[in-house]
Amino acid sequence: MNGFLGFVVKIISGFNTMAIVWLLSFFAFDQSFWLSSGLAIGGGVAGYLLASMLWNWRLLKKHQLTRGEYKYIQKNLREAKPKIHRLQKTLFSIRDIPTLKQRFELTKVTRKIYSMTKREPRRFFQGERFFFSHLDSAVELTEKYAFLSSQPKKSWEIQESLSQTRRTLKELTEYIEEDLYHMLSDDMEELNFELDVARHSMKMLKETKLETKAGDYHER
Repeated sequence: MNGFLGFVVKIISGFNTMAIVWLLSFFAFDQSFWLSSGLAIGGGVAGYLLASMLWNWRLLKKHQLTRGEYKYIQKNLREAKPKIHRLQKTLFSIRDIPTLKQRFELTKVTRKIYSMTKREPRRFFQGERFFFSHLDSAVELTEKYAFLSSQPKKSWEIQESLSQTRRTLKELTEYIEEDLYHMLSDDMEELNFELDVARHSMKMLKETKLETKAGDYHER
């Protein structure tokens, strides 16, 4: 959404600059139509580039990132997107009722981590284990599990491999959930701090009310 909005803002800025330059060149400075048009195109490009610089600066300031960090995060998000798509496609293709809930949880938590990082890129550094290790492991395990479970006849070895893979996927899902909790750790600390402040304020308010009531009672 931010990317689309930024593109719209840049286009509008470029178009407005182009229109202003053309009007000034043609009417105010009495230039020819073609020269005014050429200057307007150059002005439009300059307006678009300037708007891009300002938009990117605003984006980096908002997320407290350097240009290099932002590019690095976006690169890893682009690489993670097809992996998550593969993971979801594979999980939905598995015809296994006992693991339905586990597969649903794995899908939900991976999508949550990706969307949260997309919205707030700085969280990427708290979720590096997911992007660099756990996501790849989840994709590989689910694809192998889907392949083995789709076989019409399953030998004892295949059944044993499927059982081990289910256990490993369960553990991996727990690790990925821990990745999500780690990414939310700062928010939870901030919430706990706000709760402590709110409790302290309510306690002080109650004590003030009790003191006021006690004072009124003694006056009577």
